Amino acid sequence: MRASDRAYSSLREDIIEWRLRPGTVLAEVEQSERLGVSRTPVREALGRLTAEGLTAAGGRGVVVTDISLESIDELFELRETLEVRAAALAAQRGEPGIFAELHTQLLQAPELLSENDPARHEYYALVSRLDDAIDAAVSNSYLAQAMRSLRVHLVRVRRLAADDTARLHAAAAEHAAIAEAIAAGNPRLAEAATTVHLHRSLTHVKATHTPALKHPA
Repeated sequence: MRASDRAYSSLREDIIEWRLRPGTVLAEVEQSERLGVSRTPVREALGRLTAEGLTAAGGRGVVVTDISLESIDELFELRETLEVRAAALAAQRGEPGIFAELHTQLLQAPELLSENDPARHEYYALVSRLDDAIDAAVSNSYLAQAMRSLRVHLVRVRRLAADDTARLHAAAAEHAAIAEAIAAGNPRLAEAATTVHLHRSLTHVKATHTPALKHPA
């Protein structure tokens, strides 16, 4: 892997996982020393992150972007447009067996939400497998690319619920319902299940995490 790719991957993960919080200044010298690469790869990585909207150039230099209540509303407006359509297409074009297996795994997801994995990595990996399966089933490179770009920001929002076990249990059941509808080849049911999940996710984020969006604990 090229040095710039390594720097990009490391910085991107640190931002998504909230180890680098909104407003953090990403100085080239400091980050190059921290990551063990020269300044040029760091500069290239920061350029890619800025293009994705995870960082922005300001008076203090390149900083990690904030997640405001307004931006969350905008993200979910776009998310509903893309994901509801994708779920319907997946129900029409996807392999039922793949989603039937995901349905079973998602029903067992509460077992992954243990205190031994406070960051919920195994749970989120399972959710990512559902996302990847939908992308593959849709068989539309433009729609899949748009959703991948959007998910970069949604993962940051999703992490805000990492300490809310009750919500994660409910979300797992909602994901299971989406997988079940797609496995059944029912586009309208897949659309409805996705709409319900997005509504409940947005309601939860706005109701419980609004005061802490800038500096989550």
